[in-house]
Amino acid sequence: MVIAFMASQIPHGSTWGVAAVGRHQLPMTEAAMRLGGNARVGLEDNIYLSKGVLAEGSSPLVSRAAAFARSIGRSPVEPARARELLGIAKIR
Repeated sequence: MVIAFMASQIPHGSTWGVAAVGRHQLPMTEAAMRLGGNARVGLEDNIYLSKGVLAEGSSPLVSRAAAFARSIGRSPVEPARARELLGIAKIR
């Protein structure tokens, strides 16, 4: 898997993530999380919750990613904490 190789090249302690489009969003999100990375999910990249099922906004996509994170022992963070971890100022 290419993502595993790419993750192995990132310096230890780095924050990294994936963004994938369409049907690739779910498997890439899960792979990144398994490898210690993060993922961007939402309607901007994928309008389907599953094959033929339109997502009713970004919330179901985010909820699915958060549930997967919890299932493998990772804790999702709230937007404010994510901004803090990434050094991003809050938009006013």
